Amino acid sequence: MNKFQGTGVALVTPFNKDGSVDYNGLKNLINHLIEGGIDYLVSLGTTGETATMTKEEKKKVWAYTAEINDNRLPLVAGIGGNNTMAVAEEIKNFNTTGYSAILSVSPYYNKPTQEGIYQHYKYLAEVSPLDLILYNVPGRTMSNMSPETTCRLAHGFKNIIATKEASGSFDQFNQIMRDKPEDFLLISGDDPITLPMIALGASGIISVVANALPKIFSDMVRQCLAGDFKAATPAHLSLIEFTSLAFAEGNPAGIKAALKHLGICEDQVRLPLIKASSSLEQAIVAELEKLSEPV
Repeated sequence: MNKFQGTGVALVTPFNKDGSVDYNGLKNLINHLIEGGIDYLVSLGTTGETATMTKEEKKKVWAYTAEINDNRLPLVAGIGGNNTMAVAEEIKNFNTTGYSAILSVSPYYNKPTQEGIYQHYKYLAEVSPLDLILYNVPGRTMSNMSPETTCRLAHGFKNIIATKEASGSFDQFNQIMRDKPEDFLLISGDDPITLPMIALGASGIISVVANALPKIFSDMVRQCLAGDFKAATPAHLSLIEFTSLAFAEGNPAGIKAALKHLGICEDQVRLPLIKASSSLEQAIVAELEKLSEPV
């Protein structure tokens, strides 16, 4: 499980001005993150605008990401949805070359019961060729996966190895930490609460902000995991404003504005998302320059 300790990054998908996938931008981003010292990569999670991509585009992005990464870091693929059988087919047909695990979001829109969520993941666990990381993000799914369901899955399936928790509930985090198997990982799904979550026992973060600021973020996480919260606190506090700005008009518009300023890729997004407003972009750039991340 050590491969998923530390800072994972939910990669944006760079697009050209015509809306096509910008593979050169994706290469720039992957190298930027690896050089910045992050610990693993997550391809085509929510931040990757997966909902607007075709099956063929996703296959090409997964293959290209594995090619550019070239086994330098552990690699996770985001494969989820609200049709269990369709998700299972996508997982079964997934080309696992270069990948270590699958991150799968709890079913959205349908609002399943806890038993429905359990049965969904049970089905996926039984067909998946790779380990699974659960993903609970009630703000997007409109359905919370309870700590009881998370731990039931963790105890029931050896290939369900972790959960990315973006519920924002410390009561929930506490219960998971108390009741989970010892080797099951609790991963933060929210950038601004990474430090306190690691203090509770979380293994790290799957981050959005670290797309732009890999070094400052991964250094902070490593200090937290070493138990040196005093050393980590200045970086944690310095990131508060940038993180707030990055999400002010939705994800990944803000972080793409930062990546454009860093010369990594364009800030193009796909409808129904739109680019960050000019005022927000200016604020993001100003905060980015304050943080003095080496370009």
